[in-house]
Amino acid sequence: MALYNFFFKQSLFNQVVILRTFFYRTKTAWWYGLFTRKLGKGCIIIKPIKLTPEFMTLGDSVHIGHHGRVEGVAAYMGIKYSPAILLEDRVTIQQNLHLTCAGSIEVGKDTAIAANVSITDIDHPYKDIQVAPEYQTLVVTPVVIGAACKIYNNVVILPGVKLGKHCVVGANAVVRKGDYPDYSIITGSPAIIVKRFDFNSNSWKATNPDGTFTVFN
Repeated sequence: MALYNFFFKQSLFNQVVILRTFFYRTKTAWWYGLFTRKLGKGCIIIKPIKLTPEFMTLGDSVHIGHHGRVEGVAAYMGIKYSPAILLEDRVTIQQNLHLTCAGSIEVGKDTAIAANVSITDIDHPYKDIQVAPEYQTLVVTPVVIGAACKIYNNVVILPGVKLGKHCVVGANAVVRKGDYPDYSIITGSPAIIVKRFDFNSNSWKATNPDGTFTVFN
């Protein structure tokens, strides 16, 4: 009764939002939940363009916004792969995610991913000039995004990236293969570390591109 009263005290707009949320949460649980490796409580997946739930493990309260492509690649050019996509508790992803995985992509708890982000562990090599890159054997390198990261709009995260926890990646950055330590601010194309949190001074400080603190700090 209390829930009934709460609902009808809302504006028409809020009522539509509540019903829409309920619909997508129910659809996620009862439809996608049949096919995922594991689906936590309270997850929402909204109108994906392409989804391969059989390769996905989702923690609790994961949100994937409109028009996402979350694709595990099980075979390519006659070679079989074993993709594993892990989104831990409370990962939130805005619209138009492009995620392709033939090996392993992990996103840690409480990480927020903004719109139009691309994440892949797949590289199409160009070594053989007699064969178009699209038809050469894939090079697959795992991607790890740590807990409590913030990935802003239009970021590209390439194979072999390992982001530590509480990293912030600025809009339009292209993050290349490498280890990025905890508490880093990463920007640019190609992306570099521009700041890190210094626990000695309890403050954020500018860094050299390799993440070492600059001498004038």
